[in-house]
Amino acid sequence: MIKTIRGLSVSGTLVLIAALLSPASSAVSAEQKTAKGSDLEQGKKLAFSRKKGNCLACHMIKDGVSPGNIAPPLLMMKSRFPDKKVLRAQIWDASKRNPETAMPLFGKYEVLTGDELDKVVDFIYSL
Repeated sequence: MIKTIRGLSVSGTLVLIAALLSPASSAVSAEQKTAKGSDLEQGKKLAFSRKKGNCLACHMIKDGVSPGNIAPPLLMMKSRFPDKKVLRAQIWDASKRNPETAMPLFGKYEVLTGDELDKVVDFIYSL
């Protein structure tokens, strides 16, 4: 025997709920993807900016013009930094891991705001 809730079977109720939630959840997903995409673009602009991130001064980055070669190329970042928080900490203050680093302390010396730093981290992590 199939149990009913106000005239609908339990399975019918679940199908109805799924149908009602699906369009809304996919719309939210699309909005989130668009926002994330724009954050990645903003992060790329900041990373490539000679006045802000200036990552290209030292690092080779795909699509970068006139990259430096005194620091490791920024590629396969998820493999190199499985924990994104470690990458953020490195960009925030590289002197914690290497006191003799030549890398600017982007967060510690407020070269980038917290929001800008998050966008740069998202971009770098996507490489």
